Amino acid sequence: MWVAKDDGSDIIRANAIAGVGRDYNGNITARLAGGEGSAVTLVTPVPGCPSTPDDFHRQLIKLAAELSDAAEASVVRPVCDEESGWQWVREPL
Repeated sequence: MWVAKDDGSDIIRANAIAGVGRDYNGNITARLAGGEGSAVTLVTPVPGCPSTPDDFHRQLIKLAAELSDAAEASVVRPVCDEESGWQWVREPL
């Protein structure tokens, strides 16, 4: 499973993620495993869209755990709909 940034500019392998966090602005950041402590911001505020849910980072962890044994390669990406807000969407790779 892979995880994409909201604008699609970065895609990371889910098993490379050491931790996921949400800051007070609603940004969702994935910290990558490894010696350098790199991080990828997966979600940034979008004009016209509400802030990410308080548990949005936990939703990603739950989804990754559920899809870890999936037979087909897939990518999960955050999508914002002005009416329903942020959600994680799974797509085949």
